Amino acid sequence: EVQLVESGGGLVKAGGSLRLSCAASGFTFDEYAIGWFRQAPGKAREGVSSIMSMDGTTYYADSVKGRFTISSENAKPTVHLQMNSLKPEDTAVYYCAISIGTMTPLSPRNYDYWGQGTQVTVSS
Repeated sequence: EVQLVESGGGLVKAGGSLRLSCAASGFTFDEYAIGWFRQAPGKAREGVSSIMSMDGTTYYADSVKGRFTISSENAKPTVHLQMNSLKPEDTAVYYCAISIGTMTPLSPRNYDYWGQGTQVTVSS
């Protein structure tokens, strides 16, 4: 059973920082993508950032480039999302997900397993 557990969400002021973590278990695939997605009330789920297991290549949505950084610890595996210079529009539930097989970096439809999500709220 594949399990993804997110942590690190919370409430911060605009301009502040937060680090999300995702612990994955229950799979033995060598090649996969693991990433972060977010969904705000009334909005579609969107890709935020992802990283490839094979070579560590990273991808970012334009809206977070220069502010967010994704990193991984493949031994577990665990993935983190360091979020700096947070804005109110970053407020959303953030989900960790894994894609196995053909992969589009930031497309939710290509991801196979999902965590339960962690709330991030940024006040103005």
